[in-house]
Amino acid sequence: MLAVGFLFCCSSLLFGIWVAAIPGIKERLGLTDGTLGFSLLLSPAGALTGVGLSTRLFSKIPVGKWMLGGYMLNGLVMIAMVNSSGLIMLWCCLYLFGMVSFLNSVSSNTTVNRLEKIYKRKLMSTSHSLYSIGGGISAGLAAIFFGLDIPSGWQVVIITASIWLILIMNSKHLLSHKNIIHGSSGLKLPSLSILSISFLCMVIFMAEGCVADWSAIYLKETLRGAHELVSLGYAGFAVAMTIGRLNGDELTTRRGSKEVVITGCLLAAMGFTLVVIATSVIVAITGYVLVGFGCSCIVPVLFSASGNIPGVSPVEGYAMVTTGGLIGFLAGPSIIGFISEKSTLATGLSFLILLTVIAAYVAWKNKFLTNKLSLNPALEYDEQIY
Repeated sequence: MLAVGFLFCCSSLLFGIWVAAIPGIKERLGLTDGTLGFSLLLSPAGALTGVGLSTRLFSKIPVGKWMLGGYMLNGLVMIAMVNSSGLIMLWCCLYLFGMVSFLNSVSSNTTVNRLEKIYKRKLMSTSHSLYSIGGGISAGLAAIFFGLDIPSGWQVVIITASIWLILIMNSKHLLSHKNIIHGSSGLKLPSLSILSISFLCMVIFMAEGCVADWSAIYLKETLRGAHELVSLGYAGFAVAMTIGRLNGDELTTRRGSKEVVITGCLLAAMGFTLVVIATSVIVAITGYVLVGFGCSCIVPVLFSASGNIPGVSPVEGYAMVTTGGLIGFLAGPSIIGFISEKSTLATGLSFLILLTVIAAYVAWKNKFLTNKLSLNPALEYDEQIY
């Protein structure tokens, strides 16, 4: 379980370096907000390609082999992306990043869902907390690296090499997951019954993606923050996500998934409001922390729901629901970039206030979110659906 949990951590370890590198890449390649926003649209295109490949791929390749190889491949893509020498190279890397990230997400989340059924205990929120831990660590490391005058290009090489070493050391445990994830179809739109969960996933992932891709730029260019502080918006967000997710399983059992999602959406809306009206870096960072607390428990709840839809295999459930989520995570920053190009970055972030309030209403109406969330004893582990 620890080997699988590390996969969540290594994804965000790389992503935190990418977040801190974005302002430098933008400046080095001479990108405007609009051009950067358009470039980021290539990642959701790659993710949609991954959706189309997912069921066919995981019906042939043991999930353990993909988890080892896929996460190592992600490091190579990230090295090329941070060190892009031109716009075409950046575009290719963003596309590959979206595709590989989606497939990695399906493999690791489906494996956690399988382990939940085997051990009859909830593990999803704890696993996702490791993603947040990795994000906080990498953002802090980026600040230290910049303080030591180590550029982003070398930062991502150092982190990737460290991740590869740990993956190789744990390869035996990862390869022990020899199960084939059976799927009967490829790319398809979410059914009406789970469309609202897909929308919720889209909004929350959009919020996370915008914090990741635009927080450093907002702190540096709008609030004129010091270079050493620009990564701390995402770091504060990631730390808050970690604290929330470490307590997520207990909280959802005690308060119910519906209340957790509604309250989280409203708290995220409050956080973005604070960011938009902030006149200092400290106030904005506080806002990002509130967004982190608000978003922390929502995604694990939605992932658990999507993996337990009656009549749908886990990989198909994740593919349908996380299609909306990944589009939000990867296309959201692009939308903010377009709005920023026409107005201001603060105006773009204000759009997220509206979306998170709407998400709270959708969660209130959703029938899959209940007053008490627990692992359904009827959902026993069945080898045939994996």
